[in-house]
Amino acid sequence: MKKISLFILIFSFLFWYGQGLKSSQKEAKLFESISLLDQYMQNNDDKIVNILCSDVSFGHSNGWVQTIDDFIKDFSSKKVIYKEIKQLEISDLKRHKNFVSIRRKIYVSGLYKDQKFEMKLALLEIWMKKNAVWKLWSRQSVEIKP
Repeated sequence: MKKISLFILIFSFLFWYGQGLKSSQKEAKLFESISLLDQYMQNNDDKIVNILCSDVSFGHSNGWVQTIDDFIKDFSSKKVIYKEIKQLEISDLKRHKNFVSIRRKIYVSGLYKDQKFEMKLALLEIWMKKNAVWKLWSRQSVEIKP
């Protein structure tokens, strides 16, 4: 009886530990995509389209709302040039099926039409998992005033 109880206990622990690994591996892929988004934006890298959904929506802190076509046009024209994008914190992460909503804060600096800017932004991003790849579906930013 003790051997069976010990076996069940060990099996339960291994099952629980394995589930935790799967979950953290899933989150690692998501965080990799989030990091790539910031990196691609900062480097003005065209690969950014690989992690955007075809119907992505960007809501900017200045009131702009962009579709993917608007974003690609402005991104390729270098209307905004990011000098630095640094993640400050992740405050919330919620999962539902193939979607994750994440709230995070970032510091950004750069040029907008040759005017320098720097600010802290609060972001709400919705990521969708498509074919084992996390893609940005929606993003809303709000400036954090000092």
